[in-house]
Amino acid sequence: MSPEQWTSSSGNPPAKRTDLPAATAAKPTREQVIAGLRATSEGGADLVQLLTPEGQRVSHPDFDIDISPEQLRDLYRDMVLVRRADREGNALQRQGQLGIWVPLLGQEAAQIGAGRAMKPQDMAFPSYREHGVAWTRGIDPTELLGIFRGTDHGSWDPTSTGFHLYTIVIGNQCLNATGYAMGQRFDGKVGDPDGEATMVFFGDGATSQGDVHEAMVWSAVYDSPVVFFCQNNQWAISEPLERQTRVPLYQRASGYGFPGIRVDGNDVLASLAVSKWALEECRNGNGPVLIEAFTYRMDAHTTSDDPTRYRMSDEQEAWKLKDPIERLRVHLIREHAADQDFFDSIDAEADQLAARFREFCFNMPEPPPERLFSQVYAEETPQIAAQREDYLRYLSGFADEAASGNAVAGGVH
Repeated sequence: MSPEQWTSSSGNPPAKRTDLPAATAAKPTREQVIAGLRATSEGGADLVQLLTPEGQRVSHPDFDIDISPEQLRDLYRDMVLVRRADREGNALQRQGQLGIWVPLLGQEAAQIGAGRAMKPQDMAFPSYREHGVAWTRGIDPTELLGIFRGTDHGSWDPTSTGFHLYTIVIGNQCLNATGYAMGQRFDGKVGDPDGEATMVFFGDGATSQGDVHEAMVWSAVYDSPVVFFCQNNQWAISEPLERQTRVPLYQRASGYGFPGIRVDGNDVLASLAVSKWALEECRNGNGPVLIEAFTYRMDAHTTSDDPTRYRMSDEQEAWKLKDPIERLRVHLIREHAADQDFFDSIDAEADQLAARFREFCFNMPEPPPERLFSQVYAEETPQIAAQREDYLRYLSGFADEAASGNAVAGGVH
């Protein structure tokens, strides 16, 4: 039934409304939607940027930041090492050493900037691509390998690191982060600069999940100190952003009643500055905040994906010119803040990390079957103990059958 066929309670067709906003009254064309979302190739007029793709430092009236040459060099080191570990993970999957790998390529600045903005008392909730954030929270890249090799769900302690385990279910970490942040508020850990805050990471595709919507509703109602950090890498696997939303993602925050901001996700300085501001807002009791980091996924969604089936190579080539590492490298050279010896030393350190990463992967031990039941709860329950014993008894049956078969075969000879 079309709208023209609807009738009112009196049986007469309702009068056509003339007070609808333009976006509701007329369906935009595909070209209009894309233009409204992207505005320019740099993310639109509202984009916060402190470092241009050409490596030039620019100022911003609200989100400028003072940073030393040493700090700039540290950020460059972070991004180079994280990218090298990511590339090794990709190669190891292709060699059959990992079941799957989730590439980070192109999103280093967004994650390193956000991660370095966090304080030790803060908590991060990742999805499955936050290798850069893990690095900033003290997680060695080798600790990620068990997840993608299928031997564990994460080997680090979320409490001591301030970094939760990876979440595979799309968007679910937003609910977890919201609950954690509500606890921070209920426990009186917000309200001053030394307070706590939570940051949760997800992609543009996750914004179409109900979990993300519910998390933002609850966070707004309870003034939860949580920063929603959306890495808009333009593609939800094979679905482009224009099929996800009619408005830029950061503008959705106004519908929930809290601030939203779009930052150049390929600019590590802008990501750092905006994340610092957002976390301070939450620490002081003014959360939540939504950050849309406008970036691009340079590789496949995962190693099970083939991006050549749904996107054009010229799009990827255009984004290569906005590479986050190269723009900081050019800036360091432009400002005489680093010389060739520095860059060579970082490359050598990256080679060492890659070698250690590969060696660790090749020699990872197979966990014993009872590992499946360990550390499920802080204290083992009788139900878990019974399940473990049943499972081990089940496995031992196969060993008994094999031994019996060998004995029979030996008797024949």
